Amino acid sequence: MEVGALGIIGAIVRFGIGAPPNCPQPRFLRCTTPPHMEESAAAASTSTVQSLDNGDGDGEGIQHPHPIRRRSPAAVHYVGPFQFRMETPDNTPRNILEKIVWDKDAQLSLMKERKPLVVLHKLLPQAPPVRDFLGALKESCNRTGMPALIAEVKKASPSRGILRENFDPVAIAQSYEENGAACLSVLTDEKYFQGSFENLHAIRSAGIKCPLLCKEFIIDAWQIYYARSKGADAILLIAAILPDSDIKYMIKICKILGLAALVEVHDEREMDRVLAIDGVNLIGINNRNLETFEVDISNTKRLLEGERGRIIAERDILVVGESGLFTPEDIAFVQNSGVKAVLVGESLIKQEDPGKAIAGLFGKDISLRT
Repeated sequence: MEVGALGIIGAIVRFGIGAPPNCPQPRFLRCTTPPHMEESAAAASTSTVQSLDNGDGDGEGIQHPHPIRRRSPAAVHYVGPFQFRMETPDNTPRNILEKIVWDKDAQLSLMKERKPLVVLHKLLPQAPPVRDFLGALKESCNRTGMPALIAEVKKASPSRGILRENFDPVAIAQSYEENGAACLSVLTDEKYFQGSFENLHAIRSAGIKCPLLCKEFIIDAWQIYYARSKGADAILLIAAILPDSDIKYMIKICKILGLAALVEVHDEREMDRVLAIDGVNLIGINNRNLETFEVDISNTKRLLEGERGRIIAERDILVVGESGLFTPEDIAFVQNSGVKAVLVGESLIKQEDPGKAIAGLFGKDISLRT
């Protein structure tokens, strides 16, 4: 008897398979039961992996000296019948990533009210088939002898502002594909990157064959289902904002849905955490410092040296270099460090024709025409 994805999800919930093992209850995290899909929609219940504590705490798996807090600590004061929210050092974001996560948490509450998880489950059978994101990267790398390109469809960033005024996401995606991109990354954050899930859906609906990465700040399992309903083939999981149990749980959801999970790290601590998690086969190394936003591509080499590099090679994990890649020399440097793919946005999107700029970035034409 064949069992569909929704049936598997129901079985996972019913028999307790797939929840993070020995799920702890640290001050950072509360793990709740995954969605229980019964035959009757009325019997379905929705839930998520949510942040519980807003202090620094000793959140499981997050060993950064300044861990990203998942929500703003409450600082509400009452004077008679009036309520005031006071800004203090404790409830002010310590960096841009923390600010993005806090705003994302508030935005998600509204999105989940408008489209509960039970509704998303009903939309999944209508979503276009999942394409092989990891396979496309490997095929391109083998064909060209160079890192496969994940080209980013990106209008703006919090550090650089507007990157492209004349922004047509479908036209940009088509140009990327024609000029050798193996996969595409589509920004879906609206407030800070001026992206949208509608851009993702439009690119998928336009007949683009490149597998699509949903570039979103994922802090809730609901976002994974929403990305799949819009046509995503892969999602981004950022180790800096997710405890280990969240990453494990979300990777299992991705496997059920057929999605690839690109797990992004920024430093040695995050790399060590991710290498300790079963099921990771795609790691992104972001060369941008989360607190200063400075970029140093030698970060890629540093994280792939020694024992870490040996483990990655032994497990056949594909590594993606991210941020600070502008020249053929940059591409060669990260390739020699051990990466098999690169994710590039700014250095392409700012050019008059982003697709044609790919040959300049790699130092040669990597399209299928060659």
